[in-house]
Amino acid sequence: MGGAASDQARRTIIEPARQVDVVHETDVVVVGSGPGGLAAALAAARAGVDVALVERFGCFGGNITAVGVEGTAWYRHEATIEADGVGREFETRAAELGAAVPESQSLSYELDSEGFKVVADRLVDEAGIRPMLHRTFVAPIVEDDRVVGIVTESKAGREAILGRRIIDATGDADVAHRAGAPTRRTPREEMMAVSVMFHLAGVDPRGFLAGVEADPQTYGDWSGGGEWVVATNGKEDAMFSPFLRKPFTQAVADGVIPAELATLTGTWGALHETGELTYLNVVQLRDIDGTDPDDLTRGEMEGRRQAMHAVEALRAYTPGCERVRLRNFGMTLGVRDTRKIEAAYDLTDRDVRGQARFDDSIGIYPEFIDGYGTLVLPTTGRYYQLPYRNLLPKGIGNLLVAGRATGGDRTAH
Repeated sequence: MGGAASDQARRTIIEPARQVDVVHETDVVVVGSGPGGLAAALAAARAGVDVALVERFGCFGGNITAVGVEGTAWYRHEATIEADGVGREFETRAAELGAAVPESQSLSYELDSEGFKVVADRLVDEAGIRPMLHRTFVAPIVEDDRVVGIVTESKAGREAILGRRIIDATGDADVAHRAGAPTRRTPREEMMAVSVMFHLAGVDPRGFLAGVEADPQTYGDWSGGGEWVVATNGKEDAMFSPFLRKPFTQAVADGVIPAELATLTGTWGALHETGELTYLNVVQLRDIDGTDPDDLTRGEMEGRRQAMHAVEALRAYTPGCERVRLRNFGMTLGVRDTRKIEAAYDLTDRDVRGQARFDDSIGIYPEFIDGYGTLVLPTTGRYYQLPYRNLLPKGIGNLLVAGRATGGDRTAH
């Protein structure tokens, strides 16, 4: 019933018991429709089972559409070995719709975050998946240590959705965690930064490209000091990267933006002939726990403030951006790091770097490491297998986990 809450003592209430309508029963319930959840739902439906895809926002796509992470395969180079599958289909279908352009640093496509909403709709519809947008996961329904359904909240109130198998694709292991499965949450001080993604309009494409050609940036520049320091294994250092640091460093030195914004560093994604510069990933916010709504609130507001200063710096110090303006922000923060399950098998640094093979392999992934200050691009054809056990949380049955929250250490993350 409210009142100021503190970490030491919070008032509590007892929520009255109530009956909840079962609005749908199906074979598979996928909770969360980001790249992992959307792929899981499509694969299950194409295997011939009935699938419901539950999503809290008004569109499918998660990081691609809601956050604005338009480069989903920027690691891909000529020698990269990877599974094609649904992930590659995202690119080809978007390109067919005119919702993708070649990505600036790789042999992949950058997906238009707005156009991909339509791509995802079509994929879901074609597969015969039951779309269930605008429903927020509230609680798992657990019987005899097995998850048999979920409770959601929406404008219609609480609803129950039952399934013969549940897939947690929330990104934060929300279903697994609330069902009692053991999870690990990275300590706040060690969590990777969150980001507010944004997109620009009003860029002069010729002027911008001339600036890039006059002062090309490489992955080696990522380790050039300042707030963004990344260790590579050397083979990436001379490769082109759409890296942005100099405009922000100069803007701080000249007093154009506040000194504390020396943290502004990152990359741009794609330049469009229409004058749009998209997927600006330059706002890095530390000390934000993606499972804490107060942290998320602070991150959203501070991220937008910093993004507007970034636009000022680009306008002042980047060729072709003299008349640039904000086009849009992502709908929500991009969160890299929260909870992970303790899986039946947790992937390790040794697995990733040692090209691990497993008897229960369900796929492969290239030797691509990006996070916690390390960057390794898959340019040599090395890859490792993904075991089915990696999707299975300990201590709870009938539940699989897809996406960011599967079990593993920092390198595997």
